[in-house]
Amino acid sequence: MINGKSLSRSGKSLSRSGKSSYRRETAVGKTGMVASAHPIATDAGEQVLRAGGNAIDAAIAVQFGLNVGEPMMTGIGGSGFFMVYHNESKTTKIFDGHSQAPKAAYPEMFLDENKEVIPFRKRSTHATAIGIPGILKAMEAARKEYGTKPLAELIEPAAKAAEAGVETNWVLGDILKTYAYRLGEHAKQLYSPNGKPMQEGDMINKKDLAKTFRILQEKGIEAFYEGEIAEAIISTIKEHGGFMELSDLKEYQIKIDEPVWGDYKGHRIASSNMPSAGGTTVLQILKLLEDFDVSQYDVKSWEKYYLFAEAMRIAFSDKIAFSGDPVYSDIPLKGLLNDEYIKERQKLINWKHKNEKVDFGNPWDYEKGQKVNVVRQPYEPERELSETTHFTVVDRWGNIVACTSTVEHPFGTGIMVKDHGFLLNNELTDFDAIPGGLNQADAGKRPVSCKSPTIVFKDSEPVLTLGSPGGPTIVGSVFQTLMNVLDYGMDIKEAIEEPRIFNSTGSLIGWEAGVDMNAKGELEAMGFNFGDEPFPIGNVQGIQIDKETGRLFGAADSSREGKATGLDS
Repeated sequence: MINGKSLSRSGKSLSRSGKSSYRRETAVGKTGMVASAHPIATDAGEQVLRAGGNAIDAAIAVQFGLNVGEPMMTGIGGSGFFMVYHNESKTTKIFDGHSQAPKAAYPEMFLDENKEVIPFRKRSTHATAIGIPGILKAMEAARKEYGTKPLAELIEPAAKAAEAGVETNWVLGDILKTYAYRLGEHAKQLYSPNGKPMQEGDMINKKDLAKTFRILQEKGIEAFYEGEIAEAIISTIKEHGGFMELSDLKEYQIKIDEPVWGDYKGHRIASSNMPSAGGTTVLQILKLLEDFDVSQYDVKSWEKYYLFAEAMRIAFSDKIAFSGDPVYSDIPLKGLLNDEYIKERQKLINWKHKNEKVDFGNPWDYEKGQKVNVVRQPYEPERELSETTHFTVVDRWGNIVACTSTVEHPFGTGIMVKDHGFLLNNELTDFDAIPGGLNQADAGKRPVSCKSPTIVFKDSEPVLTLGSPGGPTIVGSVFQTLMNVLDYGMDIKEAIEEPRIFNSTGSLIGWEAGVDMNAKGELEAMGFNFGDEPFPIGNVQGIQIDKETGRLFGAADSSREGKATGLDS
């Protein structure tokens, strides 16, 4: 399946001027596999697997490694959905470490004194945008239930890497060119000393982060939520005008969620549940497309891209209207995936043009015993492209972890905890800035996300796991990669590299290099608009499992410095 084929069909690799490496990005193994967006993280996971740890142990090591290598995407100051398939018990759980609003949060928190929306750059780099970080508690809960190694051992590879310092790779270098304005005072000292952003090849001193890791090794996760690290977090937040309190950190509790489940082409698919709308939206798109038998159309055809574009518009119309924190609001989850509702929504695909009548439907009609719920969609001013990361691990016992974690936008708020070397998220800007919908800000509430860690089963056995970063584009990356495998029969690397498109409810389509220009022209004639330039959509990491041979095939997306490593013994 992973056969050394050229990546030229995608065009993504070729645009990296030789920075993509098929050898680094793909791997085959029999007893374990790790795939992440940075070599430091993948190496940390591999080290734990070789030392006898399981997938849960290794994934925790990967997350700490990503805080060292990809600090602009994720870290202990952020959140994540840590999805575990436990082979012995045949159960799938999501350890939901999503960020939560502090007690002082309120619906109008992102409006100014004139009730106007505060510009995104300003509100997303202010301390009031920081949600209570949850990834550490999620991982620790998973470790206590399924792990086999002490936390200190799992942090050690990342701690050593941080103490040695990290070379700036091209990914961080490029992001600093564009997003250095997001860096706060302490972060600037590290990533943009003397006003000059770090460039590819420059070494970054991570001794403050290493110190934080050593504290966690010695005192445990509790130090982050009620000990010396907690005190440093709140002191930093207060210094920047935020309103989170020590009690918010101390009282934070993760949730253990059942995945949202769906069927597609004889496969059973598990993905993230609300308040992450990503999994439900991915499954809704797949159900919308299943009856069209997409594989009859060439993978580069306008027909395929048209179906993808309209299915995304339909599903995102529902996502915007009906997504929220289920602790605070009733969500029509069954209705959104109801077969009859899907058939009703499929009628919006007319094959003639972009259907201007696409809008949210009424899934409440398909929820027994529920009243019709009329939802007002608040206008949401344009946001910037968010960043995140995804990684996945399979071990020799058949356990799987798929985790999507984040600090939200590049560098989060840009606020770095003084003397501790990690950034704090801006996840509260995932709430609607204008109150009135299900996703308005409130104390203790979790904002809507699109994270979609996913595991695919065939005959009750896992055969594929994947996920992606990218804010709303996560949905587009995940469902298209899934269809490339399940409909077009691609191996996991081919499926990841096949050019993707993305659109939400409007007519503007984002696209990757390699999209067929004739197909693009056909869609433009049907009323769609394409961005001026292609750009990478998401960054998928995945593992394919061949049950007949017992082999594992891992792949990392070429749009970052990803690495997959397989174990044979």
